[in-house]
Amino acid sequence: MNLINSLNNQKIKDIVKLKKASERRERGLIIIDGAREIELAKLSGIEILDLFYCPSLIKKESNGFFGVESEKITEVSEMVFNKICYKEGPDGYFALARAKKTDLSQIKLSKKPLIIVLENIEKPGNIGAILRTSYAVGVDAIILNESQTDIYNPNVIRASEGFVFNQKIVISSVRETIEWLKNNKITSYAAATTGKNNYTKEKMNLGIALILGSEADGLSEKWLKSADKLVKIPMAKGIDSLNVSVSAAILLYEALRQREK
Repeated sequence: MNLINSLNNQKIKDIVKLKKASERRERGLIIIDGAREIELAKLSGIEILDLFYCPSLIKKESNGFFGVESEKITEVSEMVFNKICYKEGPDGYFALARAKKTDLSQIKLSKKPLIIVLENIEKPGNIGAILRTSYAVGVDAIILNESQTDIYNPNVIRASEGFVFNQKIVISSVRETIEWLKNNKITSYAAATTGKNNYTKEKMNLGIALILGSEADGLSEKWLKSADKLVKIPMAKGIDSLNVSVSAAILLYEALRQREK
């Protein structure tokens, strides 16, 4: 194991730069802040390149440093740890890892697949919340169209409680996604205020994809015209949208309810 106490250490300076999304994308790296998140990442096959820990901040010892090789583990001072960590109230564990990419051809579908497609969702917290709900429901895959957010943004990781690591997440264009859904005979339900039927009236116990857009702009014309059906969530007068993570949860649990019935 190694030891770093200085903020002037070049390795520490390089890690601090990774707080910028552009730097993470350029280097193909992600930062994982927290023991639970690191453990889920390691169990999901994410390659941990470096593990940093601060004894004075650790509230609960990890099980053998998550199985990370000793040569990749570095002890750091509290001052250094607070410099590199992202979240408030850190638990003393921080990792640098290699981003994992998945494409549509790698998605293994169940007999009655449940897919969620997110178009142009910007807020990392919303994406993270949807990923967490998707895991709870048992979604086969999450597809991001025209994504404006780094899927491994630290806020996505935190909001998903680390479940971003053990799900199939694909970044794809709208055209590619539509073609893939049709080739796999998956019916697409787009959430839209112009939907003809309430979501509870639709049959969601077969292979389906739920398509959601941003709160500000909704779905693109391409999706509105290409989806098999437009569905709506009933709302009282005076409100025309819900938080996208709330809408996703409503639709996903209706699909689950119908499948368990």
